[in-house]
Amino acid sequence: QVRLVESGGGSVQAGGSLRLSCEASGYTNNNYNIGWFRQAPGKEREGVATLRRNGITYYADSVKGRFTISQDNAKNTLYLQMNNLKPEDTAMYYCALRSTYGGVWYWYRPSDYNYWGQGTQVTVSS
Repeated sequence: QVRLVESGGGSVQAGGSLRLSCEASGYTNNNYNIGWFRQAPGKEREGVATLRRNGITYYADSVKGRFTISQDNAKNTLYLQMNNLKPEDTAMYYCALRSTYGGVWYWYRPSDYNYWGQGTQVTVSS
């Protein structure tokens, strides 16, 4: 059973930084794509950043240059370093994993991921 557990959220002022972590367990190989999504109240869940199994990364335009996705395979942990945070970054942040191999999929589309964590809240005040 795949399990994703996020941590590292909190409240910061605009311009501050946070590092989110997502510890993955129950997956027996590294043949997957994994990423971060966020959902603000009243808005749809949106892709923030994804790390493909081949090492390619994708970022939403709104976070490019401020957020960095990375992974520590030895710890089975995915990270999202968030710098220069803005009030519009306020949301619940979710870790998501796509275990399906092949097929047409889009890194930013929530329905293309089949495992999700419970989320960690990020609040940025102005």
